[in-house]
Amino acid sequence: MKTIVSSLILASAVTTALATVAAANPLTKAEADAAVAAHKEKCFGVALKGQNDCAAGPGTTCQGTSTVDFQGNAWKFVQGGTCTSIQLPNGKTGSLKPV
Repeated sequence: MKTIVSSLILASAVTTALATVAAANPLTKAEADAAVAAHKEKCFGVALKGQNDCAAGPGTTCQGTSTVDFQGNAWKFVQGGTCTSIQLPNGKTGSLKPV
């Protein structure tokens, strides 16, 4: 019984690790096209640390790699037309271009 439980826990950990790696991959062209079709826009400087959709600057691979909250060169998809109205704690707003 102990071996079965240990095997299940190990299988669960491996599955979680694989899902995490898959989620961290850059957006595919199809995913990016779907976001555009859903009237989403890239909004720079609004993502929390590790929660960006892509473009986190030099030394990063992409999605989920921003190193600080509200990193100016990391973007998140937001509803079209709302980016520049997003108020940030530092008194700034979201930007349609890297800051």
